[in-house]
Amino acid sequence: MPELLTNPFFQRALAAAAFIGFTNGFFSGIVILRRNALSVSALSHTMLPGIALGIFVTGALSQWNAFLGALFAALLVGLGSVAVSRGNRVGQGTALAVLYTTAFAGGIALLPKLDTRQELEHWLFGDIIAVGNSDLWIAFGIGAVILFLTNLLMRPILLTLFEPNVAAAQGVHVRFIQYLVFALLVLALVSSLQAVGCVLSVGLLVTPAATVSLFTDKTSALFWGGGVLGCVGSVGAVLASGVLGISPGPAIVIVLGGLFVLAYLLSPKYGLLAWKAR
Repeated sequence: MPELLTNPFFQRALAAAAFIGFTNGFFSGIVILRRNALSVSALSHTMLPGIALGIFVTGALSQWNAFLGALFAALLVGLGSVAVSRGNRVGQGTALAVLYTTAFAGGIALLPKLDTRQELEHWLFGDIIAVGNSDLWIAFGIGAVILFLTNLLMRPILLTLFEPNVAAAQGVHVRFIQYLVFALLVLALVSSLQAVGCVLSVGLLVTPAATVSLFTDKTSALFWGGGVLGCVGSVGAVLASGVLGISPGPAIVIVLGGLFVLAYLLSPKYGLLAWKAR
């Protein structure tokens, strides 16, 4: 362990895990309150065709074209689903399902034409040990934007989530808030891309607040408690992965999932203890 802690690659991985874990854990409060974890799963898989498109256009796989490709695809599908659902003819979940599966099919069609299919595994399941200084700054910048805007607009966001008609009557631009929440959700997903990859990113963006919700109904606790749990769980998982010799990306999701199961077992209000009390 002391040798690992002096390794600059491992130090950057721990810093990235702390930044990304806290940001995603904090924003997981929004996901839990909106009850749209399945939408997050769809958006997380949408990043793969975006990465494939970035490789196809540029002819190479790099940090930047993977990041920008994933961001473009997730924003296009996520915000597109909000736009399509404006007419109330097609629900947002339906629009998201159509756009997501179409984008994913396009990505699969592109894969045979790429020369870097082997390297895509790092983006599917994460490779946080390979995080560089520029990646750290990206994670920090995205985290700062998400935390600043979410806290600044917390009241209109929560009002829009629970009572959109009341929010509109009070002068809140409901449609703008809906677009903003989806954009922030996409940014949070993309920020976790290198840590846990496309496939596992939904775990980091759902599990922390879901775990906290088993112990409290307080809204602020979902956000700040989720942030702390996401940070501590991610850092602990990276440390454990170095000792056990396993991949850090899956380790992060396993640790957070294990904490959720433990919280369910010990929760006096919603878990097994509550059932025994009855």
